[in-house]
Amino acid sequence: MCQYLTGPFAGWSVRGNYLVSPDGDRMTPERIAGLAWRDQMELRVAGFASRRKAEAGQRKAGQRQMVKVVVVDLGDFRDRHFGRSAG
Repeated sequence: MCQYLTGPFAGWSVRGNYLVSPDGDRMTPERIAGLAWRDQMELRVAGFASRRKAEAGQRKAGQRQMVKVVVVDLGDFRDRHFGRSAG
């Protein structure tokens, strides 16, 4: 039995007990489970609970605003805000 997949898995097919890539590589259910397990362990080491939270964290990090740094001479600041008599 050969079943072709659609959408983001276009080109992949299920043939018997194998998931077959467009290149012809065959993956067993055990191999796919092992890849999913490794991905989960790498996320745990990185401090994320799931792939969804890791991807959301990356999107949020990309939305951070830049910080503007302004350097002001302390003497000029004091003169402008407090006048010459305060110095």
